[in-house]
Order: sequence, then structure tokens, then C-alpha cells
Amino acid sequence: MKEWVHDILQAGAPDQRLSRAFDIFLITLISLNAVALIFSTVDEVHDVAPLAFRVFEIVSIAVFTAEYLLRLWCCTVEERYASPLRGRLLYILTPLALVDLAAIVPFYVTLFGGFSALDLRLLRTLRLLAQVARLSRYSSGIRTLARVLHEKGPQLLTVIMVLAVLLLIAASLMFFAEHRAQPEKFDSIPHAMWWSVITLTTVGYGDAVPVTTWGRMLAGLIAVLGIGLFALPAGILGSGFVQELRQNDNQPIICPHCGGEIPHQ
Repeated sequence: MKEWVHDILQAGAPDQRLSRAFDIFLITLISLNAVALIFSTVDEVHDVAPLAFRVFEIVSIAVFTAEYLLRLWCCTVEERYASPLRGRLLYILTPLALVDLAAIVPFYVTLFGGFSALDLRLLRTLRLLAQVARLSRYSSGIRTLARVLHEKGPQLLTVIMVLAVLLLIAASLMFFAEHRAQPEKFDSIPHAMWWSVITLTTVGYGDAVPVTTWGRMLAGLIAVLGIGLFALPAGILGSGFVQELRQNDNQPIICPHCGGEIPHQ
């Protein structure tokens, strides 16, 4: 029974009709929950049928809770979670299980009451993010992105550290260049960091603009460096995607019936 439930709950192949039907059902329910949570923040829409929103939320949480408990119950069929207690604890700490838990815990937390309107909005936002993140279980593209981020993590971290150092240097130099001319906008290095972030990201709100000659020369240099440095993460991720796709293309195709390898066409 555990193996049968486990096979249904896992993302199924196209030939596994029951598992695929369950996947489609969950994807639809998660998507509808995301839409409902979004429109529940619009008073004009929510006030039309508040009871319908509440009933749909309760039914959805019941389904997600049952799914989570079933996954926790049958996870022991996998060798790494074979231990009844330790295996389930390991499963609870996996990223996907934590996302599943985050999608239902805010609802039960709100049942205890004593939360302000801001707290409730934060909990609903957490639920919305968790519900959307749950779709990664059924999306090969998102799983590919996660693998690329994991493999390219050290390179991306290096770029982030370089950007942080450049941000600090730019804010410090701009403070000394513009403090006397604009003490209200560049009154300290932390305040100058706002300008540095906006300039390095090429957004340029225009609420803090250098007026001195040295300040403008520095701003132009920082803007050019910002364009080049922000292109580095895109290049790292792009090369990671290419490598991941090539690896997927080179993987053997296994026949679901005989277990033999099918040659690439």
C-alpha cells in the first residue's frame, strides 16, 4: 500500500495515468489557490463572496494537509528514509517537504488568533510564495534552474561579493565627492549606498543626482562598471543552462517495459 501511494504522489511519467491525473489535480488546485489568494486582497472582489473564498481555502488546506501526511507516511519506502523515525525526520527537512509545510502552516497559525492585519497579510504572502514554489515539484524547467544555481553557486557568490565591494567603494567615494554640495542627499555613506544601488542596477530613479564635476565623472564610471558586472551573472547562468541541457541530451533513454537502453535517434 505504501509503495502504491508513494508512486501516485510522486511526479508521474506520461504512461502512469493515475499518478499523472493526481499531478494535474494538484497543479490545478495550487494554481487556483494562488489566484484566490491574489484576488482575496482586492476588497471589491473578496466582498462579493467572502464565504466562498473561506470554504475554498479550508477545502484546499485539507487536501494539502492530507497530501503532506501521506507523503510523510509513505516516504519510508525510499532507502534513504527507510528508518521509521529518523527517515521521516530527514524527509521533513528536505527542501520540497519544507515548502509543502510552509504552504499549510500559516493557515493553522491564524486559527489561534491574536494577529494583527499586518501579520495576517505576511502569513498569506508566505502561503502564496509557498504555493507557487510547490509547482517546482512538477516543472522540469524549475528543477533544471535549481540544479544550475546549485552547481554555479560558488561563481555567483564571487560575483555578489565583487558587487558588494564595488557598492561600498562607490558609496564612499560619492559621499566624499557630493557631501558638501548636497548634505541632505549624501549626508552619510549609508545614505549614499542608496544612490550606489540605484546606479549599479541601472534603474536611476533620479532622486539623488551628483552635481559636482568629480561626482558626475565618478557616476559615469560606476554606471559603466555596473552594466558590465551585472552581465556576469547572466553569462554564468547561461553557460550553466547550456551544460545542463547537454548533459540531459547525453543521458540514456530507458525503456519503461524491459529496462533496456534506447539509443538516441
